[in-house]
Amino acid sequence: MDWQRSALIAAIVVVFGLLFIRWNEYQEAHAPAIAAPSNESVLIPPLPEEAVLAPEIQQNDSSDIPELVQRVDQANVQNSAIIENARLVTVNSDVLEVTIDTLGGDIVRVALPQHLVSQEPGADPFVMLNRTQSQTYIAQSGLIGRNGTDTAAGRPRFSVAKAHYQLHEGDEQVVVDLHLEQDGATLTKRFIFKRDNYLVDVVYLVENHSSEVWQAHLFGQIQRDSHNPNSNSTMGPNAYLGAALSTDEDKYKKYDFSDMDEGAFKTEKLGGWIAMVQHYFTSAWIPDQNANNSYQLRKLGSKDLYTMGFTSAAVDVAPGASGELRAAFYVGPKDQYRMEEISPYLDLTIDYGWLWWVAKPLFYGLTMFHGLLGNWGWSIIFLTFVVKLLFFPLSAASYKSMARMRKLQPEMARLKELYGDDRQKMSQEMMAFYKKEKVNPMGGCLPMLIQMPVFIALYWVLNESVELRHAPFIFWLTDLSQKDPYYVLPVLNGISMFVLQTLQPAPPDPMQAKVMRLMPVAFSFFFMFFPAGLVLYWTVNSILSIAQQWTITRKIIRE
Repeated sequence: MDWQRSALIAAIVVVFGLLFIRWNEYQEAHAPAIAAPSNESVLIPPLPEEAVLAPEIQQNDSSDIPELVQRVDQANVQNSAIIENARLVTVNSDVLEVTIDTLGGDIVRVALPQHLVSQEPGADPFVMLNRTQSQTYIAQSGLIGRNGTDTAAGRPRFSVAKAHYQLHEGDEQVVVDLHLEQDGATLTKRFIFKRDNYLVDVVYLVENHSSEVWQAHLFGQIQRDSHNPNSNSTMGPNAYLGAALSTDEDKYKKYDFSDMDEGAFKTEKLGGWIAMVQHYFTSAWIPDQNANNSYQLRKLGSKDLYTMGFTSAAVDVAPGASGELRAAFYVGPKDQYRMEEISPYLDLTIDYGWLWWVAKPLFYGLTMFHGLLGNWGWSIIFLTFVVKLLFFPLSAASYKSMARMRKLQPEMARLKELYGDDRQKMSQEMMAFYKKEKVNPMGGCLPMLIQMPVFIALYWVLNESVELRHAPFIFWLTDLSQKDPYYVLPVLNGISMFVLQTLQPAPPDPMQAKVMRLMPVAFSFFFMFFPAGLVLYWTVNSILSIAQQWTITRKIIRE
């Protein structure tokens, strides 16, 4: 019995050790981030002199994001200045509020009116992309190559018909056209915003009026600093912040800022995508899925600025002909059903970790119940019933073993009195007694062990699923993705765990018994900082376990 007692105590120590580590991470990394106000002026800096002096680049190399764009923007960050509003174009759809800079045609600010900063009345839309004195997170696109618009001389300045575009009621899309005349060609950089859609089409329309073949590569890139906007106040692993892409070797490859600090990454793929992933939201460039595209991630110089993007194959437009270069830019919530439709494996940016094979069915179950009930809290409760039913045979066998152990406690106490001084002899007699009575002394641990993968997977579902962000339940529980503000659920969970322990046999070892008695208190303390939805699941599961254990124990006693 010594090894069993030691193993159980060691497991409990490991669990509490991990929870303590997460507590320290919570203290250090989950402090609320100071976000820039959503109404902070967008800063569009003038071109510095060193942009003109940028070193010569290989314009025909389709594998590289142009160094000149990176060099210009890196200098821009150091020389930011507010310019006249005439250079900015604003676009409002039902789900996006976008600001476009006509210098380069870059997306320099995106706010999400359907996802607010907080649940306070009159809260501002959550700002994803922004370029200010304190923050850089923008989406750039352009043309490089023989007839590229982005050259060593700088970025192109487009003209536009008006400074504001609005998706009106009854319209299905709004089109924003930026115009440029260059190298005997008429270029239109077109942004297409669709109703109820976070995917923006970016199309270059080319009309070649010259006598020579027009040729260029389309590139798209995300430039971002390492600022973490995560304001999650719950305890547990941090949501991933960094770049991700799909390669021929890996369906989902993460490449964070520290990886880019160590060196650049470069690959080629048919189709593919490249994304910047953060808590609940993501932005991604999706180039032509039927063409070979080059992808690159790297840090820009010594500053806190990183770039991740793609370059497409060259497109030729014959003299007197027309052509187009096309890509799409997604910016918004991690909607896995929508992202599955956009590009293969893009839905993996909803990162459930190594337990994805458990987390995905849990999410599908939650969404199914939510479709019926219209409330995520009740959906979690119904999901708990389903999980309990699935594990009923295993947990029933375990509870029967514990009930028999409880019934045999008088005999176990007698053996302890007889052989208390000879621990080896007592262990042998105990094992023989268990074998004779056909009980497993470790069977009581099984219900908790089989629940842990579900518990961990459900944590990632609640942590990664934007559908549960700001999702209310009842009364004081206004956000199931955050901790219980009044700690009612952690206290109820502690009480339910204590009641469940009273229905189980007490461990024969005094030290083990003391450790087990402390578990409800310890779990209640740590659950104070876990998402309320997760504590709701565990509390309902404990209440169902109490009912199951009480029923089985009474049945065995009657027998």
